[in-house]
Amino acid sequence: MLGQIVNRLLISIPVLFGVLMLGFGLLILVPGDPAIVMAGPTATPEVLAAIRVEMGLDRPVVEQFFSYIGRVMQGDLGRSLISNKTVGSELLAAIGPTAELMFACLIWSIPVGIGLGTLAAVKRGTLIDRMIMAVSVAGVSLPIFFICLMMIHYFGVQWRLLPFIGRGGPLWTLDGLRHIALPALSLGAIFIGPVARMTRSSVLEVLKLDHVRTARSKGLPETQVILRHGLRNALIPVVTLIGLQAGYLLGGAVVTESIFSFPGIGRLAVGAILSSDFPLAQGTILILALSFILINMIVDILYALLDPRVQS
Repeated sequence: MLGQIVNRLLISIPVLFGVLMLGFGLLILVPGDPAIVMAGPTATPEVLAAIRVEMGLDRPVVEQFFSYIGRVMQGDLGRSLISNKTVGSELLAAIGPTAELMFACLIWSIPVGIGLGTLAAVKRGTLIDRMIMAVSVAGVSLPIFFICLMMIHYFGVQWRLLPFIGRGGPLWTLDGLRHIALPALSLGAIFIGPVARMTRSSVLEVLKLDHVRTARSKGLPETQVILRHGLRNALIPVVTLIGLQAGYLLGGAVVTESIFSFPGIGRLAVGAILSSDFPLAQGTILILALSFILINMIVDILYALLDPRVQS
């Protein structure tokens, strides 16, 4: 297992290099002048020239890029052009809320998705199966912004059950739970459908295998056959999908955090891009890429726990 983790880390190095190159390209390709953003539109040409020299914008692009790589390797992500705070401190303040949102989303959507998919497989061809698949297709088809707006309209405005603006506090507080409920429900709604569909397909395939028939012939209860001999062996493709979808949820979190004014990485990235705060935008892209790599590493570890043959 340790070898797999090391191998994954080595593979991640060129990925991170590409992400850094993409983030640096924002300074070159996106319209706008960082010097004007920092000094304001009324700044004199002399002031703008001095700022460009201070930021190194007067040097060749290749030299700027490798200088940027060197600063990142030292942990220096620069300063925000808008707030003048360090990018590291801005990201540190936003990572916690995003991590809470991802946890609150996955803690309920994964069990519900796997449970619905298993139930649909056991009740194959029945009305229950068709209803679960219909809900799954709806969850896959509906865009995240529509789900968020529907949640706000009914639970926040019409029924006034839950707050829908901002973050009330840490996840372990009552006010924090109330504020994170709608964002977590909205983001998890798009996660249930793919997990349920994959679980159903995988469980149906496993239930046809010889070891499941052998377990039934021994007189084991059907519940034990399905959960112990069927579901566990069906979880490997489901874990693969969960890892991929969890990565894509980071993109959904950008929309969700913006709509609910939730102070996470996604909302920070949108604000940085809209205000042309290039150092902060580069930092958020890097953090999102690192999160995706970390999720895939966790998936690899779960592979080894579910199937010892993966370790060989």
